[in-house]
Amino acid sequence: MPRQFRPLDGRVLWISFVAMLLGAAVAGVAKLLTALIGLFTNLAFYGRWSTDFVSPAGSHLGKWMIIVPVIGGLIVGVMARWGSRAIRGHGIPEAMEQVLLNESRIPPRITWLKPVSSAVAIGTGGPFGAEGPIIATGGALGSLIAQLMHVTADERKTLLASGAAAGMAAVFSAPISAVLLAIELLLFERRARSLIPVALAATVGTGIRYLLEGNQPMFPMPNIPTPTLPALVAYIVLGMLVGVISVGITKLTYAIEDGFEKLPIHWMWWPALGGLVVGIVGYFMPLTLGVGYTNIAAVLTGQFTLGTMLALCLLKLVSWSIALGSGTSGGTLAPLFTIGGAMGGVFGLVLSQAVPWLQIDPHMAALVCMAAIFAGASRAFLTSVVFAFETTQQPHGLLPLLGACAAAYLVSGLLMRNTIMTEKIVRRGVRVPSDYSADYLDQIYVRDACSREIVSLQADQTIGEVRAWLASAGSKTKHQGFPVIGNDGNVLGVITRRQLYDDSRSDNTAVQSLITRAPLVVREDHTLREAADHMVESQVGRLIVVNKHMPHRMIGIITRGDLLAAHAKRLKEAREASRHLGQKTTAAP
Repeated sequence: MPRQFRPLDGRVLWISFVAMLLGAAVAGVAKLLTALIGLFTNLAFYGRWSTDFVSPAGSHLGKWMIIVPVIGGLIVGVMARWGSRAIRGHGIPEAMEQVLLNESRIPPRITWLKPVSSAVAIGTGGPFGAEGPIIATGGALGSLIAQLMHVTADERKTLLASGAAAGMAAVFSAPISAVLLAIELLLFERRARSLIPVALAATVGTGIRYLLEGNQPMFPMPNIPTPTLPALVAYIVLGMLVGVISVGITKLTYAIEDGFEKLPIHWMWWPALGGLVVGIVGYFMPLTLGVGYTNIAAVLTGQFTLGTMLALCLLKLVSWSIALGSGTSGGTLAPLFTIGGAMGGVFGLVLSQAVPWLQIDPHMAALVCMAAIFAGASRAFLTSVVFAFETTQQPHGLLPLLGACAAAYLVSGLLMRNTIMTEKIVRRGVRVPSDYSADYLDQIYVRDACSREIVSLQADQTIGEVRAWLASAGSKTKHQGFPVIGNDGNVLGVITRRQLYDDSRSDNTAVQSLITRAPLVVREDHTLREAADHMVESQVGRLIVVNKHMPHRMIGIITRGDLLAAHAKRLKEAREASRHLGQKTTAAP
C-alpha cells in the first residue's frame, strides 16, 4: 500500500532548523565577501590596507588603472585552471546544473574558490556585483552541509537553495525576492517542504544583515508618486522595449563568449583579455569599474545627468559583456540593474521633456527599466518585481513594476528560447524546466481512473480449468495477469499467464497455490501520482484497487495505460479551443 502524500512531516522541522543555521552562516560569509572585495579594491586602487567597501572610481592611478583588471583576470584564470573550472561565470547556471544533473552535489572546494576568485575579479575592477558569487557560495555551502548529512536529494536541493537565498537576502536586505529567486531559478517547484526552509533561511540571513548593517533600503530613492493611467501605459511600453533590449544583451553576451571560444589560446588567459577591455573602458569612465551599487542608487535618485547615464549604460554593457564572456568570476544582477536603470533614466528624462502630458517620472522610469531588464534576460519575473520594491521600499512602484516586468517577460519569451541563466547549460545538453505547474496526476483519484471491469479467478478453481479457459481465446482471456479472489470475497493475490503455463503443478491443483506474494494494492482514495510511484517502487505495471473502508475488497484495476489515458483531459484543455457562450445546448433528458 503506498503512503499517502503529506505536504509536511517531521523531516521538514529538521531541515528547517539546519536551513536557519545555514542562513546565519551565509550572512556571515556575505559580510566576509564584501570585506574581501573591499580589501582587494583598496589594495589594488588605493594602495592601503582597508576592508571598507569603496568604488574604484575615485582612484588616481591614471593609466595604471588599465593594468589592474588584467592582473585580476590572470589570477582568476590561474585559480580556474588549477582550482576548479566551475568558478568561471556568474555562478547561478552552474548551481542550476548541479541541481538538475548531479543531485545538488557541488564540489566542496567551490565553497572557498568562488568567493575568493570573485573578490579578486571585482576588487581589481571587474564590472560585476557581489550578489552572484555569494548566491553561488551560499548554495555551495548548503550543498556541502547536506553532503555531510544523511538526507535525500530533494532535501539537499532545498539546503542548496536555502544557502543561495540567504546569500542574496544578506546582500540586498531582500528576503522575499531571495525566496522567489530560489523558486524560479533553483528549486523549479513551489512545495511547502522546500519553500519553508528556504524562507526561514532568507529571514535569518536578512536579520543578520539588519544586525550588522541596519535595515535601510539597499537603494534609497525619493518617494515616487502614484502613476497616472497614461504614465502606467508608458511604463508598460517601456517594459516591452526593454524586453527586446534584454534579448539583444543576452545574445550579445553569448556571441562574445563564442568569440572567445575561437581564440587560439588557452581559456586560462581569456579573463586577462577581458580585464584589458575592462581597464580601457574604466580608464575613460571609472564609474563602470566595480560592483556599482552606488551607481544604481545615483541613477534612481537622479544624481546623474542625461549624458552620464547614457555613457554609463553603453560602456557598462561593453565592459561587463566582454568580461563575462571571457569567463571570469562575477555576478550579473548588479550590472543588469545598472544598465537597465541608466537606460530607464535616459528614457524617463527624454519622455518627461518631450511628452509632458504622459507625466512620466524619471525616477520611476529608471526603477521599472532596472527590474524589466532582469525580468527579460532571466525570466525571473516575480523576483524582478519584488526585488525592485524591497531594495527601494517604494510601494507606488509596485503597479508599474508589475506591468513593465510582465511586458518584458512576454517579449523575451516570444523572441528567445533560453535565458541568460540557462543558455550556457542548455548548450551542454541540460534540459531546464521553464514552467512549473501542478502535477496533473496528483489531482485525480484512483477511483476515477481505474477499470472496474475486472476479470478475476476464484481461489478454488483448478489450474486445468483456467488453462482450458485461456485456450478458448475469449475476449476476457487476453490479460497478462488475473486477481485471485477467496471464498470470502477478498483479494488474495495476482497470478500471471506465464505462471499458469510454466508451473509444473498438476491440473488438479488450485490456482491459489500459484500465489507467491501478497497483492500489490492501492486504495481508491489514493491519487494517480501515489499509484504511479507505487508502481515504480514495486516494478509492476498494474495495481489492484481496493475499497477505502475494506482494504481487502477489490473494486478495480489501475494500469500504466490508465495513467497515460488520464493525461488526455489535460491535453484537451491545453490544446483544444472552443466556444461555449452563444452555442445552443441540448437539454438533459
